Amino acid sequence: MTVVKTSLRNFVAHKGRMALSAVAVLLSVAFVSGTLVFTDTMNTTFDKLFAATSADVTVSPKAAKGANETSQTGKPETLPASAVERVGAADGVKSVEGAVSSMSVTVVDADNKNVGATSGAPTIAGNWTRNDLRSMEITSGHAPRGPTEVMVDADTAEKHHLALGDSLRTIAVTGDFTAKIAGIATFKVTNPGATVLYFDTATAQRQLLGDTGRFTQLFVTAEQGVSDSRLKRDVAAALGSGPYKLQTQQEAADANRSDVGSFLDVMKYAMLGFAGIAFLVGIFLIVNTFSMLVAQRTREIGLMRALGSSRKQVNRSVLLEAVLLGIVGSVAGVGAGVGLAVGLMKVMSAIGMELSTQDLTVKWTTPVIGLVLGVVVTVLAAYVPARRAGKISPMAALRDAGTPADGRAGWIRAALGLVLTGAGAAALLTSAGADEASEGSLFLGAGVVLTLIGFVVIGPLLAGGLVRVLSVVVLRMFGPVGRMAERNALRNPRRTGATGAALMIGLALVACLSVVGSSMVASATDELDKSVGADFIIQSGNGQPIMPQAQAALEKTPDLAHVTEYKWVDVKLTDPSGKTDDVGLVAADPSYAQDLRRETVAGELAAAYGKNAMSVGDAYAKEHGIEVGDEMSVSFPGGKTAGLKIAAITSDDTSVDKGAMYTNITTAELYVPADKMPKNMIMFAAAEDGKEKEAYAALKDSLAAYPQYKVQDQTDFKQDLKDQIGQLLNIVYGLLALAIIVAVLGVVNTLALSVVERTREIGLLRAIGLSRRQLRRMIRLESVVIALFGALLGLGLGMGWGTAAQKLLALEGLGVLEIPWPTILTVFVASAFVGLFAALVPAFRAGRMNVLNAIATE
Repeated sequence: MTVVKTSLRNFVAHKGRMALSAVAVLLSVAFVSGTLVFTDTMNTTFDKLFAATSADVTVSPKAAKGANETSQTGKPETLPASAVERVGAADGVKSVEGAVSSMSVTVVDADNKNVGATSGAPTIAGNWTRNDLRSMEITSGHAPRGPTEVMVDADTAEKHHLALGDSLRTIAVTGDFTAKIAGIATFKVTNPGATVLYFDTATAQRQLLGDTGRFTQLFVTAEQGVSDSRLKRDVAAALGSGPYKLQTQQEAADANRSDVGSFLDVMKYAMLGFAGIAFLVGIFLIVNTFSMLVAQRTREIGLMRALGSSRKQVNRSVLLEAVLLGIVGSVAGVGAGVGLAVGLMKVMSAIGMELSTQDLTVKWTTPVIGLVLGVVVTVLAAYVPARRAGKISPMAALRDAGTPADGRAGWIRAALGLVLTGAGAAALLTSAGADEASEGSLFLGAGVVLTLIGFVVIGPLLAGGLVRVLSVVVLRMFGPVGRMAERNALRNPRRTGATGAALMIGLALVACLSVVGSSMVASATDELDKSVGADFIIQSGNGQPIMPQAQAALEKTPDLAHVTEYKWVDVKLTDPSGKTDDVGLVAADPSYAQDLRRETVAGELAAAYGKNAMSVGDAYAKEHGIEVGDEMSVSFPGGKTAGLKIAAITSDDTSVDKGAMYTNITTAELYVPADKMPKNMIMFAAAEDGKEKEAYAALKDSLAAYPQYKVQDQTDFKQDLKDQIGQLLNIVYGLLALAIIVAVLGVVNTLALSVVERTREIGLLRAIGLSRRQLRRMIRLESVVIALFGALLGLGLGMGWGTAAQKLLALEGLGVLEIPWPTILTVFVASAFVGLFAALVPAFRAGRMNVLNAIATE
């Protein structure tokens, strides 16, 4: 009980000093809790949606794509209308209706603006059925009654300011058609962002499927008392054997959930990974806090030992303070996490993915995980300072309080740090020289972990040297104040090393990702310059195939030397030994050999575009023992099999079309039925000599009516690639900002506790003439040099990681190393401002000290 009382008294007495550490715990726990609440809410949203839209039993084609996949042919797989009668005659069936649904559509308004989803959610067009009443209700107008009427969902109508009577043009594989909005339907559950359009059944069949006698699904409703599983058995018996897939309501919901589940899992674990980084940084803050508190309470702890307290009691007292800190920070963090999740939902809604707070899901496991994680991490971080407190002897009560016992890093620590850093550097070098990516990635991971730990351990040793170097450049110009700031930073190398290490972790990741991102852009740009001969690249921004009408407009464009089709055909490839693989075969025009210059290791690429010929990549050829002249058995969609001769083996030393296999598009058309032939996912064009500008403008004019497609010249394509990588890096930097914020709190806490520790010293300095302005400047300069020390370590370490990662990526064709010096220098300079910001409050408080009271402090 005495230990508990002592811990509570000390915790309350030092609550101000604990506050910043509690904020670090709060932020880290909030990130974890917020991630869990956010992803659980997304799961709840999709679960409700899929449960509401699934019939008792759904019948669909066995070859149908997943819920979020568009068809390569532009048309979904279908069922014959005769299946409706067969299913309707089955036992236990109350009703059955045919449904039409397609995601290979684009919808534009009267101003030719795409009204489809921009968040990655699909645009879905289909017919209005009774099953839709499960999830939607018509809130304005009426259901479509003919080929000139369409109904849209309320979210899309609100977002794009659509009203009854407005015209919408739907672009489908069968052609363009226009209809006026006759009704608006509102989701009864949350719509995560999809754009939904409804037509009458005949129009949907004719315009989306090209055949009025087909459906994409059958929705079956059970009679009262008939279970879904029994209904499924009866329907299966009525249909007999055939290319059908039957799912109960639960099975259909589970299948749809699995389609989006992988994306949600990636998001969840990526965010938790960044939360883990924040926790790691927070550990340094907590270690520093308790180390300094223990040092400042040396006399107090010595008196406790003199009065009979055992080592274990002192140890437990400090650990109990850590438990209290962890509980306070974690409880607040769980609450903040719920707020963070709501904020993320608002952000997602702003970019098009609608999430309702009515679906906010806080499972009982979330606060438990947050609380346990926060307390455990805090206690582990405080363990070493607690052990140090337990070793304080009773004689310490006779010495001055606050005398640091760890002013110099021990030689054992230095030796261990050098060994770990050396081992990590060796692992990074080994990864850079690896012949296989899988082997190199293991060494890269080991190198990153070992060098990070090594730099943390060796930090006090590095602090002694680097702070002196930085001081010569940054501090000496400030005269005596700068020298005092330097000595303060060097006074306790272990503390300076730990504070700098907290900032080092976040900046190391920033530098590493900057190097990798810049190298990826530079490598891709270099590869494009060397290998891409096409003047123009045409593709959609959302994975939609190029519709025939858009292709026809493209091919009629003046001032073009040629237009190249590029189709991806899924085939089964059997090598001469009998081994079969599912692969993608590129069916392209022969002009593609000019649009993309590919090196060959055997044969001529032009020959691969001959009749019944193809090429393979050298990795595939080596793995399967294939040589030029061998014949491959190729099973095409639709059931036809052909023997294609290997006419060329291409080099895989590239990042563009790496591993691609080519054949002439006319060869593929010989074996693939017209209705199974994929549409072009991308097309290429070359301008006539000297008419590049005219052709570029003409292409944009030709495709102006189809806003889903982008016309890019090589400059546009490179900029688009750079922007995409830049956006990804900005997201990562945003997530890393939490770790950097926690590190800044560490600098603030270190300075604040350091000011308390040096109260008497500050009073004496003020007494002998140091002005308040000079005192504040001294503390600010100390903060700046600590921040720059952490930045120097982090940026140097990160560039090493990034360089090793790029050498590994060179095996995948990304062979150009580019160090983004403007970014590195900007981050380094910004670190100085971070140091200034971190010192504002501690410097202000130091400047307000009463001189006499400070001198009298024990």
